[in-house]
Amino acid sequence: MARNVTVAGCQMGPVSRNEGRQVVVKRLMDMMRAAHAKGARLCVFPETALTTFFPRWYMPDWNEVDTFFETEMPGPATRPLFDLAAELGVGFYLGYAEKIQENGVWHRYNTAILVDRQAKIVGKYRKVHLPGHSELDPKRPWQHLEKRYFEVGNLGFPTWRLHDPELGNAVMGMCICNDRRWPETWRVMGLRGVELVMLGYNTPSWNALGGGEDPKLRLFHNQLSLQAGCYQNGCYAVGVARAGLEDGVEMMAGSCIVAPSGEVMVETRTSGDEVIAATLDLDVCQFNKSTIFNFAAHRRIEHYGIITSQTAATPPE
Repeated sequence: MARNVTVAGCQMGPVSRNEGRQVVVKRLMDMMRAAHAKGARLCVFPETALTTFFPRWYMPDWNEVDTFFETEMPGPATRPLFDLAAELGVGFYLGYAEKIQENGVWHRYNTAILVDRQAKIVGKYRKVHLPGHSELDPKRPWQHLEKRYFEVGNLGFPTWRLHDPELGNAVMGMCICNDRRWPETWRVMGLRGVELVMLGYNTPSWNALGGGEDPKLRLFHNQLSLQAGCYQNGCYAVGVARAGLEDGVEMMAGSCIVAPSGEVMVETRTSGDEVIAATLDLDVCQFNKSTIFNFAAHRRIEHYGIITSQTAATPPE
């Protein structure tokens, strides 16, 4: 019996700083309906999908910062999205800013959740590779203060098998934005049998520090990261963007679905709200996993110790 799942990438156009949760959730619900009409049983939304990408601003008042965070999920504003998911029988990946109390201490994370087709949260991931900086940098045209507003994720890179034939009984994993650029992200999930990686991102079309990486090259690097990760770990990926001109910053689009061969199956064509979908044959993952990237047969872990024993590069003298 074929293990097929139809998935949708739900790219979002700009979300302004003053746009309320209810307005944003309605947009998500409209895209979920459109995805369902395309036959999708799983939707992937972007990083911090419920708000604008607020780390571009320096905010000294933490009460203001906390207006961008969710302290419960689902909450009053997001409950309609969960209700619709249960009604349609569509699972989803949702990125959001999470504020949570653990062991009596409040923590803030850049988080994504995996919700099954009964609208139950079955998985959670917290972003590990936080880019940017932690203090105001006057030289930048806009800030990138993820290291100020978020803690490094503490859940690692787990995978989950959803025992649901409508989802192909897939082994699923999650990551967020900058994580996609790090091969360790993909390999850890690959070692946990991942077949489908879901990731949302908020990436400006231009690097605030310059460096000669124009929008075309930046988009190429985005897809390159997904394509290499899929090929080297025998999995599919759904990468979904925040796109368009958001509060004066041009956000890169380029949402796409990538096959285990590394080929792009489908990608968005606009910089606004747009739904793409593809049917994935999960059994295709087994070719890479059982041949060139048969980990059990070919990995040589005795030579990889440097990967986890140091962070900075140490070139020879």
